[in-house]
Amino acid sequence: MVKVAIFPPNSLILADLIDRKGHEPLALQKAVRKKVVDPEIDSPPMNITEDDPIKGLKYAAIEVPSGVRGRMSIIGPLIDEAEAAIIIDKAPFGFGCIGCARTNELSTFCIRKRGVPTLELIYPNNRDETIDMVNKINTFLDSLDDSETVKDSKNNGEE
Repeated sequence: MVKVAIFPPNSLILADLIDRKGHEPLALQKAVRKKVVDPEIDSPPMNITEDDPIKGLKYAAIEVPSGVRGRMSIIGPLIDEAEAAIIIDKAPFGFGCIGCARTNELSTFCIRKRGVPTLELIYPNNRDETIDMVNKINTFLDSLDDSETVKDSKNNGEE
């Protein structure tokens, strides 16, 4: 089982495809759920602790808007944990947009910088493109079953 980062990070479609192939999707919903049910959070609607802005500084400078740092305090650790990634570019809001262009740019930059096996696709505009996209995702996920692929990419990043 490979941990796969997804972008957009809250895409239920990508998370479901990854889960069906026996891998673990690193999705925003799971990270947010931990924050909502955590007994240390005093006011659940805010879902923030004193440490969250500090965690966000690892991914974004102090001059970056606080909303970007806040989002990156949740998304960044998911990217750090990833052993592979799938990025869907130009996706509409309904596919899983997080609503912040700067966070989107920073997230994809961080994923690419990791050097893990990554599949990048453009969101499909018709039925044939959709079938092609799903087939490419399935082929990519099947290739991750070969543990040597993921192991090699990790070794290349460490050397």
